[in-house]
Amino acid sequence: MAEGALHHPAAEEIDLGAVLSALADPLRRRVVVELAERPDEERLCASFRLSVGKSTRTHHWRVLREAGLVYQRDAGNRLWMRLRSEDLDRRFPGLIAAVAAASRPS
Repeated sequence: MAEGALHHPAAEEIDLGAVLSALADPLRRRVVVELAERPDEERLCASFRLSVGKSTRTHHWRVLREAGLVYQRDAGNRLWMRLRSEDLDRRFPGLIAAVAAASRPS
């Protein structure tokens, strides 16, 4: 892996326990739900309005990436993120849709 490259697990290595652990946090779950609304779009990480400091946001991005929920791309001083919807649907059919549905207000 090149220096500074971000680690992403291969699709077949995405672990359900890691995914569920990452989704247990309400801020990370909110990010995944927002990404699921437009699964083919890439978003600037800074575009998410989270009421936490930069180091905490960085921690959340790392947890999501290492769990296999998102793909991140480093573009100089900007970090882009997109949901790994195809990989997740293949590994755990319906999981992201169920999380999104459960997160909608009743």
